[in-house]
Amino acid sequence: MLLIVVMVFGTKKLRNVGSDVGGAIRNFRSAMKEGQGEDDAHHDSHVIEGETSTPPAAPYKFKKKDSAQ
Repeated sequence: MLLIVVMVFGTKKLRNVGSDVGGAIRNFRSAMKEGQGEDDAHHDSHVIEGETSTPPAAPYKFKKKDSAQ
């Protein structure tokens, strides 16, 4: 199967596609690391000692159903 792909596209075209895919993956990983670093810095700046960064959830109030309907 690999031989057929090489015959159809040629080695030069496959090499270009491989380098393009590798560059895209490299850029994606670096962007993910940058985003993670920003999230950590943002989280650290808003944390007060002894408190959580998100408030506790409000209790859910159930609505009563009318049994007459």
